[in-house]
Amino acid sequence: MQIKIAANAAAIRRWLARSEETLGNHSDRLNAINIFPVADGDTGTNLYLTVRAANRAAQECQSSDLGVLLSVAAQAAMEEARGNSGTLLAVLLAAMAEPLQGANRLSAPLLASALRRAQIRSWSALSDPIQGTMLSVLESAAEGAATVDDALSGDDSNRALAMALDGAVEAALAAVVKTEYQLSELERAQVVDAGGVGLLLVLDSLRAVILHQDLQEDLLDGLAGYDVHKPHIHEEMPVVDGVEVMCTINLSPLDAASLRMKLDELGNSVIMSPMVQLEAPDFYRWRVHVHADAPEQTLSAIRALGEPSNVTVSDLRAATHDHPDS
Repeated sequence: MQIKIAANAAAIRRWLARSEETLGNHSDRLNAINIFPVADGDTGTNLYLTVRAANRAAQECQSSDLGVLLSVAAQAAMEEARGNSGTLLAVLLAAMAEPLQGANRLSAPLLASALRRAQIRSWSALSDPIQGTMLSVLESAAEGAATVDDALSGDDSNRALAMALDGAVEAALAAVVKTEYQLSELERAQVVDAGGVGLLLVLDSLRAVILHQDLQEDLLDGLAGYDVHKPHIHEEMPVVDGVEVMCTINLSPLDAASLRMKLDELGNSVIMSPMVQLEAPDFYRWRVHVHADAPEQTLSAIRALGEPSNVTVSDLRAATHDHPDS
């Protein structure tokens, strides 16, 4: 049977546009079940705003090279990434771009390589990676695509790509369901991980665009806490003190390692990922994210190694109970 496939750069642009639309439609429910790592009810909004930046950049990029296109989108997403979930989504896009450099068409082997690279980069970006989050959902999606690719011995046909996309989404869905029981906070609240659901929607958007299909209507049916009639579950959680600090900074890998160690001492939820290599030898542009109790001390530690840009300091306590519509 002939399978209708659109796997070129135009399809990648449509994927990011579809992801923006889908996350916008689901942002309120994602916010409602956002209780980990802090119950600040903004995962849906953060994912939506981050992918919106990626989409805008992608629509302006005329390259037919999938790697170049995703790199441009990822850099824009990194610069405007919001929260843990948005930062990880930006890292995912940047990592997926690497195996796709020079490719004008997505295939099952390339999809498997891109998701595996995204898994590795995402896990290494966090100082304290945890199962039961976006990370485990991404890991399962990568394994799902790789299993199909291995079984088909690297077949690069349209049929193989369709099967690999289905395998990735099916594995991601199973991983989302499991998150409720992988983290005690989620199990007590009887919800699945909000970031994991957001990633599932992004992956199904890719599947739908490539295969010229709609999103699966029943994809989220039965997910714990996701019923639209349920309240904003995060509002029942304890209010969190502290701030979220995010910035972009140019550092050598050695200075980046030193900064990560210092931020681990000052706070938690530390994410650091290189965005692009600079002309200066061994220097990269890094996106930095941390939750901390002492914002001035945290910013001083960052400025001791370089001058940050795109600095945001958000009160986690103020974010709690806030669930803006998108």
